[in-house]
Amino acid sequence: MALHKPWWFSEESVMVSTAPTCGLTKGGRLLPLVDRTTGNRVQVKDPETEELVDAVNDRLLDDMEALVDGRTTDTLRFIPRDSVSMRNAVPIYYDRRFDEAFHEAMETERFAGFTSATIGELLEGGVIEIQNGHGSPSADQRVGDVPYIKVSDLRAGLVNINPTNRVPYQVAQKFWKGGKPDLRAFDLLCPERTSKNIGDFCVLMPGQEQVLLTKEIIVMRPGKKANFDAFYLLWAMTLKVVRDQWRRVIFMQTNREDVGKRYLEISVPVPTSKEVGESVSAEFRDYFTTVARARERLAAYLSEAGDHHFFVSGTEPPDEEEEGVAKAPADE
Repeated sequence: MALHKPWWFSEESVMVSTAPTCGLTKGGRLLPLVDRTTGNRVQVKDPETEELVDAVNDRLLDDMEALVDGRTTDTLRFIPRDSVSMRNAVPIYYDRRFDEAFHEAMETERFAGFTSATIGELLEGGVIEIQNGHGSPSADQRVGDVPYIKVSDLRAGLVNINPTNRVPYQVAQKFWKGGKPDLRAFDLLCPERTSKNIGDFCVLMPGQEQVLLTKEIIVMRPGKKANFDAFYLLWAMTLKVVRDQWRRVIFMQTNREDVGKRYLEISVPVPTSKEVGESVSAEFRDYFTTVARARERLAAYLSEAGDHHFFVSGTEPPDEEEEGVAKAPADE
């Protein structure tokens, strides 16, 4: 029996809708449409009763109606069949608006002194270095002195050490390959699998190098062939045209967002000279180096005073022995 094919059907392309809503909440209720300006629900007339009812936020329906009418939308497009892979059968992955916006920006006067490359190309060429976090110790092992950094500790551009979440040095050594953390001051840290903050980069400040990073963190720094420093790299990664590209490569894995290695496809601007990179990132460099100096002064005071309950880069002494948790002898 022959199947009916709609007029828009094509053997060469695949229709992809990246509509963010389908009219239902996670609980299965109708999703109301909210006016972004007023914050109020939008109301429309019910076609049967003519009473005012809440409009439904159903962008998928909008896309399907546009498809039938022969119209296009921001979230509806046809992708060449050869470009679609069932290994990445997630609609947002084929939304190239963010990539196109980046390349359009690169043609403007603001980026006259730049070329562009993907993160993967920079990694392969030795321009940047990337490594993953160390590992994730079990909750019962978090009773020592080495700060354990989770993805929730990466906030507002900084690594926020939680003094109550630490592991013994011997445990940290097992996760540090070679017995050392292999971290440097001003390394960039980014969540790889988490909720809502993948793509947000934070700076590891001087004094924080002796930490244990959960395995769900990406560590990035300039490589030997880079003509820029970590502050330029942070400047580039925080550009909106770069940050928006992460939205295309973040998929859901079970109950959390996951980026996998797809972030290597993200394009970033590359300065044509060291001077160009230093010029555009000057404010980033000034801010973080100023903060670093202030932290060092405060840490020195806290270490000397010894009577404050305030945690900065490991200057606070370990907690008193907890019930059932034995401390290692001093000579260990």
